Amino acid sequence: MSNVFLYEPFYDFERILQGALAPHVERSAPRHSDAVVRSIKPRLDLHENTEKNLVTASFEFPGIAKEDIQIEVSNGKLTVSAETKQSTEHSEDGYAVRERRFGKFSRTLQLPQGIKDDEIKAAMENGVLTITFPKAAPELAPKRIVVA
Repeated sequence: MSNVFLYEPFYDFERILQGALAPHVERSAPRHSDAVVRSIKPRLDLHENTEKNLVTASFEFPGIAKEDIQIEVSNGKLTVSAETKQSTEHSEDGYAVRERRFGKFSRTLQLPQGIKDDEIKAAMENGVLTITFPKAAPELAPKRIVVA
């Protein structure tokens, strides 16, 4: 039985396309509109260590405190989310460049079958959230049967 992780093949394509169209969209869209709320997907590195039976997921959350990040496990899926608010420290009229993104950040991964909540560990350092969990539950690990 193989472990299946949720892979989003169009994530990078969508991000590149949004980046290419962003200058055109910004000119035609209202500048101060809160009508559209979109979820931003944090960048992710996913590493499997077969020797240690361990998966490490590293999420980028620059400028977000660990207290503002939520990690939820439900129905075999791990969801990492956070939200940043736009700064009201400066008036809107004074910006020459404004590239930082504000809004909801969310990413979901499919967990291997049989993983218990207490086997999932999370740590945050320098804006990178690292979550580790077993690649396969020990009781579900494949077993070889010798033909007699």
